[in-house]
Amino acid sequence: GENRLVSLPLSRIRVIMKSSPEVSSINQDALFLTAKATELFVQYLATYSYKHGRGKEKNALTYSDLSHTAEECETFQFLADILPKKILASKYLKMLEKEKRDGEVGEGDEEDEEEEDEDETVGEDVGS
Repeated sequence: GENRLVSLPLSRIRVIMKSSPEVSSINQDALFLTAKATELFVQYLATYSYKHGRGKEKNALTYSDLSHTAEECETFQFLADILPKKILASKYLKMLEKEKRDGEVGEGDEEDEEEEDEDETVGEDVGS
């Protein structure tokens, strides 16, 4: 009966939960509640991203909507590493070249440059 109330496969969730070294056994109720909570979280993330992204304009939810939500919304910032903003490989290579040039030119200001570099590259991923 409980399996019909969740869409996610309980067997997969059990495998994920058992992958943690702290977990020795999983109660069936805990498994069901984890599945339901995960489902509701994903639904909330998708709905929020759709409403606050370009989803309404395109009548679709895109990866960029999700990554923008992870980057901009404090509630979802813990997902920023999992949903990084995608950039073109050519743009990423140019950023690397710029960082390398900046590092060679002003070696005396290393601390300031490192902070700037971190701000530029945090949450960005190579994409096509």
